[in-house]
Amino acid sequence: MSQLKPYPAYKDSGVGWLGEVPEHWDVRPLKWLVEQVTDKAGTSDFQVGLENIEGWTGRFIETSSEFSGDGIAFQSKDLLFGKLRPYLAKAWLADRCGEAVGDFFVLRPYGVSPVFLHKYILSPLVIDDLDASTIGAKMPRVGWETMSTLPVALPAPPEQPQIVRFLDHEFARIDALIEEQQRLIELLQEKRQAVISHAVTKGLDPTVPMKDSGVEWLGEVPAHWAIVRIGAVYSEAVEKGLAELPVLRVSIHYGVSDKELTEEESDRKITRIEDREKYKRVRPGDLVYNMMRAWQGGFGAVLVDGLVSPAYVVARPKSGDVSRYVERLLRTNCAVEEMRKNSYGITDFRLRLYWDQFKNIRIALPPEEERQNIMERIDTIIGESEALRDEADQLIGILQERRSALISAAVTGKIDVRGWLPPASVSSPVLEEEAV
Repeated sequence: MSQLKPYPAYKDSGVGWLGEVPEHWDVRPLKWLVEQVTDKAGTSDFQVGLENIEGWTGRFIETSSEFSGDGIAFQSKDLLFGKLRPYLAKAWLADRCGEAVGDFFVLRPYGVSPVFLHKYILSPLVIDDLDASTIGAKMPRVGWETMSTLPVALPAPPEQPQIVRFLDHEFARIDALIEEQQRLIELLQEKRQAVISHAVTKGLDPTVPMKDSGVEWLGEVPAHWAIVRIGAVYSEAVEKGLAELPVLRVSIHYGVSDKELTEEESDRKITRIEDREKYKRVRPGDLVYNMMRAWQGGFGAVLVDGLVSPAYVVARPKSGDVSRYVERLLRTNCAVEEMRKNSYGITDFRLRLYWDQFKNIRIALPPEEERQNIMERIDTIIGESEALRDEADQLIGILQERRSALISAAVTGKIDVRGWLPPASVSSPVLEEEAV
């Protein structure tokens, strides 16, 4: 973007957040450029809800959801803008006819290129302005009175498709780099899981003699490891909680956190004083799992004193510090499947893993010193993986910031792209001259 120059001359737009615009551009309220469509749809084979639109990119996302209620009929080239919580930045330029169901403004451009307007509305400057004017506390929405008066910086008709060409080209490059980093993160996660799974089921020494564990999900394990029932290592703890103890978070991916629930989470999950008194006491070294979500990863080793919901089973070690190791073992894919098999219920959404079944699952345990060595290796692996993930996340953040800066600069005239041409190796898309 630093290679692109500003326009030769500017004028004050009269809008604080918009600032100066190129001298030959107009600034018009949105209602002068679009028609708000409110016609109710009849039957439609194609419905669009807010969940079908990816925030900030405006991409359409296929889902299996079915929507009820009377929607608004839209045509190809109409713009669907999600008026609920505008900071989510959900706007889709329709490529077919259908029915918009839910909190949408359906806008039919007639005084501006639809593709340019789509880019303009998704610029952070515009979204911030709309979001600042929302109504409602829990479910803020932007009203039509606000939306209709949105100032639109309007380039000359020939410039609008050129700005879109430039942004589409730059976005394609940025999105490709973001996808590379996201794929890298996925590969790091897969490799980390594979290395950890091998460590907790086969050990660290590839030359050690192996034996058949006699447990289908475990297969072969080092010959000197003990095969035991979980119930031989743990007993169920039903200790009553104390009101002053924090309620701990248990997440699917990260187990039990040493951080307590936030105020908002507490308000949502613990509505009465007596509810808190029903919560279970947990102590460092305990292993807890959610009866309905154990096989999805809703379990973990406890690091601090606290409370967990009555939906959790608390397993307390009979001796030794084994829970961090057992947690890692139970997070392997084969162990997750074993827990699912031992759960009761009609469908996956209603499966429950009770203590009587959990305690009979057999696991392999190395001697204590070897367990410690394995956990040290796992901690190192996780540390290295998290460092690489942080680098990838930071790069994704930088790329997303660049995307935001580009769109804001281009659609408000801070950079002049009239003379921009794509590299010779890249074909430039042909856009219709849609502006009136």
